[in-house]
Amino acid sequence: MKTYYNISPLTGKPTGIRGYDYGDDYITVYFTSGSMYTYTLDSCGATHLETMKRLADAQNGLNTYLTKNKPPFASKS
Repeated sequence: MKTYYNISPLTGKPTGIRGYDYGDDYITVYFTSGSMYTYTLDSCGATHLETMKRLADAQNGLNTYLTKNKPPFASKS
């Protein structure tokens, strides 16, 4: 798992995300609540998937993107 900033560098507020992993056709997002969501190419499409990967690597905006766009996830635990 790659660590995601727990505090937004822009707002100073908690992000709600603690980390992420991704491969060619998925991204798994680990939340501070303990929840884990996996989004796949099949579940949400290439545009959502690539945007989430880009935001995760940028360490900025991933939780906002998930909240506003609500891409369909493949699994939750």
